[in-house]
Amino acid sequence: MPSFGDHRLLSRMSKALALANIRYWTAVAPLVGDRLGHWRRRAEGIPDPRLRLLALANLREEGFNAQATATLATLAPRRYRAPVAEAIVALQVLYDYLDSLVECPLADPLVDGRRLYRAFLDAIALRREPAGRYYPPTDFAADGGYLDELVHAVRHSLERLPSWGEIEPVGAATAERCAEAQVRAHAADPELERWSREHAAETSLGWREFLAGAVSSGLALHALIALAGDPQASREQALALDASYLSLCSVTTLLDGLVDHRQDLLSSGQPGYLRYYPDRETLTRALVGAIDLAARQARASPDAPHHLVTLVGIVAYYASAPTARDEFARPAIGRVTRRLAPAIVPVLAIMRTWRAAKRLSHAIANMTGRR
Repeated sequence: MPSFGDHRLLSRMSKALALANIRYWTAVAPLVGDRLGHWRRRAEGIPDPRLRLLALANLREEGFNAQATATLATLAPRRYRAPVAEAIVALQVLYDYLDSLVECPLADPLVDGRRLYRAFLDAIALRREPAGRYYPPTDFAADGGYLDELVHAVRHSLERLPSWGEIEPVGAATAERCAEAQVRAHAADPELERWSREHAAETSLGWREFLAGAVSSGLALHALIALAGDPQASREQALALDASYLSLCSVTTLLDGLVDHRQDLLSSGQPGYLRYYPDRETLTRALVGAIDLAARQARASPDAPHHLVTLVGIVAYYASAPTARDEFARPAIGRVTRRLAPAIVPVLAIMRTWRAAKRLSHAIANMTGRR
């Protein structure tokens, strides 16, 4: 694992963070806002009221996901930054929408879940024609073309990237991994552990950590899309980047399960993803191990400072959540933040300030609404 006390590394990460912020707020953020506005208007036109409410709730509650992942577009050369950002936003909206759809009651969770996730696979694989007709026939009414338009928006943006043809086989495999993990996990497939063990054997992760990374591999796809903006990108670079982001995605899922532990228990009576761990200490060791692995892999990548900043930012985002301070999460959160010190200290302060400002904004909006 790289030493986050190394002054040269900290300097490089600081420069990467500053450059990313300049590029994001001047060029990427306005485009992201425009695209999210477009998808919101499209969602409002969905004929089926259940699907309309679901899509709008996703955009309202998960829109930050698209804003955050679009920071990867800052890695692309200027001329390709717009199509990279457009592809990332559309793919993230598609991912969040499908994640909600497979949580709905389905006649056959595995069959119907895979049918839905064909949309995710079709969005990435330009070498095949989109299948369409993604909704289970007995469970959903018309969506006014919303899902098809998301698929085609991703495809159209990827077609404009100079290296997607080279990277596509890696991206298609990543999308397949993500889709299969999502479907099996939501369906409570009894073969889930066997499937995870089989595929984890090809990685440096344990089966639980592989599964955690697989279900969140949409983020790995975003990194691959950003890489495809480089005309010189190679398949070898894509494979290395995907392996690095599989570990980083594992960290994301484990932290999400940790800070949402009590909410998961209240809403479903089960501890979310943490159900796969026998105890909290095993989880904590797995989380620290995944962070160490993600940091080592990121350090070996061409854009190492940016990817290390992404890792630190993800940990800081979850560590700044109010629930990160409760009795269950606090010990593990303390260990991982110490692991990334001192690099995480300023990022953690920024995240806490952002959360406080967001709470204040909501409070003011509520007060204004009551008047």
